[in-house]
Order: sequence, then C-alpha cells, then structure tokens
Amino acid sequence: MKVVFFGTPDFAVPTLKKLLQHPAIEVSAVVTQPDKRRGRGNQLSASPVKSVAMQHNIPVWQPQRIKKDAEVLAQLQKLSVDVFVVVAYGQILSQEILDIPRRGCINVHGSILPKYRGAAPIQWCLYHGEAETGITTMLMDAGMDTGAMLLKAYTPIQLLDNAQDLAQRLAEIGADLLIETLFKWERQEIQPILQDDSQATYAPLIKKHDYLLDWSKSAIALHNQVRGFFPNCVTHFRDESLKIIATVPLGAAYWSLLPEFSFLEHTLSSLSTPAVTGEVVSIAKGIGPIIQTGEGLLLLQQVQLAGKRPQSGWDFANGSRLTVGEKLRSYASTGS
Repeated sequence: MKVVFFGTPDFAVPTLKKLLQHPAIEVSAVVTQPDKRRGRGNQLSASPVKSVAMQHNIPVWQPQRIKKDAEVLAQLQKLSVDVFVVVAYGQILSQEILDIPRRGCINVHGSILPKYRGAAPIQWCLYHGEAETGITTMLMDAGMDTGAMLLKAYTPIQLLDNAQDLAQRLAEIGADLLIETLFKWERQEIQPILQDDSQATYAPLIKKHDYLLDWSKSAIALHNQVRGFFPNCVTHFRDESLKIIATVPLGAAYWSLLPEFSFLEHTLSSLSTPAVTGEVVSIAKGIGPIIQTGEGLLLLQQVQLAGKRPQSGWDFANGSRLTVGEKLRSYASTGS
C-alpha cells in the first residue's frame, strides 16, 4: 500500500512511525508545515514529522499554502498512491487534492466525532470536563472534520490528565487505529458512517483570553481550564503574572478519585472563616497553597512565576513567603 503522509506536530509522529515500520506499507512522501523559528536563538526548526521523515530518507515537501502550490500538486499526482493519511497537518486540503489518491484521504482526528470538530479537540474536551474521549478515523471531505466516519477507539479521561498527557495517549491510540483502518478499508470491510451534524460540537483555536483565570468560577471549572489549556493559564500574584500549570480540586466529590490527597480532608475541615474568591486559605505542607474559588477549593500543585522556571506549589509558597489571606487576582477577560 502506497501512502503520502500529511502531518506536522508531535501528535502525528506515532502514526508516521507505525506506517514506516509496517512491511506492507510504503510511505512515498511526507507533506508538513514549513520550518518555523523557535526558541531564544530564533533558529529555524523542523517540525517533529519532518525530523522523522529525514531520518528515514523520505522525500519531504513543505508548501506555504498547499492549495496554491502547483509544483507540489503536480508531484502528488505523479506519485499515483493509494491513500493520503492526514494527522494534524495544519492546512485545509482542497477538493482537488482530496481527489488524487485512489482510495481517498483518511484523517486521524483526536475526538469522538461529531463532537469536537476543529483545531483543538483535546484541549476543549478537557475544558468541558468530559469523562471519555478517543480517536475517529474518517474519510476527508472539503468541510472541517465533517467526513464520513470509519473506525473509533475510546479512552477514559482521568481527573488529573492534562492536554499533554491525553495527547500522548491519543497519539498512540490513533497510530494503531489508522493501521487497522487502512487495511480494513482496502479490504472493503468498513462501511463509512455519515456524521449527524445536529450532534456536532466545535473545538476552535485557543485564543489568549482563554488562558485567563477567573477565581469566581468553581474549582472544577478552573481545574479543567488549567489542564485543558496546559501549561499557559495565568493569574495575577502581587501585580505580576503567575502561570498555573497543575491543580487539584479538593473536596468530598474527589477524595475517592484522588486517594493520595485524601489526607488533606482534615486540613479542610478545620477551616472555619469564609474566604473570598482567590484567597489563600491554607498552605499544605510539602504540596502547595489551597485557594478559595467561587465554589470549592483548589490546590496549586505547580506554578511558574514570570521569568522563572516551573516549580512546585510548595517551593513557590516558600520562595515567595506566601501567607494565608493573600489573594490571587483574576485577569479581566476582555475577549481579546
């Protein structure tokens, strides 16, 4: 089976590696996003997918806008491959491109479609507190993740999973599901299922205001925001920006899910004075500060001060000489 692989970030790498390892599959070429400048040195850096392709001496094409690149389109047509495999490529494919391969274009999408169509399905499913997610393979059409579905695989979401954890797990699941999909599709053992558009939800690109924490929200809503938009959520601390990287919601609803934190139940039961939102109500020894939210308490497990490296909540509390009664202030969400 001859395929061309379209993909860019780390999420796409396990699928590419599985294709390269399979004796019955030939990866004829890889299409990925152009190199970008990254890091303090502002050096041009290859995408993770390009790096893997180069290690295996696979031809790599990096069009700025694939729909407008006549040379790349001509090369794709000359290859005469069976399938285009697309995993988090980052550009929309035109109908002209979708029509090139003999057996169509198959996409590996990081949600259970039709829920969470769009660019950031993993982040938004965490933000909305989903208990389960998965991978859908689908035949691509000209819409945004609207094609007919082929196979699905599911995975539960644990309370402390963040977007990075979940993406790594889903990337491995997606790699296996894609291989299964390719051969079942070739043998005509899959009947494509049209998506029910009435059940569709969307996962748009994350914007700057999505990172801003509002302490009047509930502890679980804040926790889901922090882990969904990991590691970029921010609050105000002493007139400076403070990233909140990892949190733990505390209370009766969570002790059974988080037995390693259940010893804090005694600490919380001793709190008697009502606190205002954003206030430090306690500092758990060896762990970190506990913050009053609009509903419930939130433990800060890992944070990052502006210009500093990430640190545990406990090191932050000690290093900043944090005291009970201090407040973290919400950013005003302007929608910008």
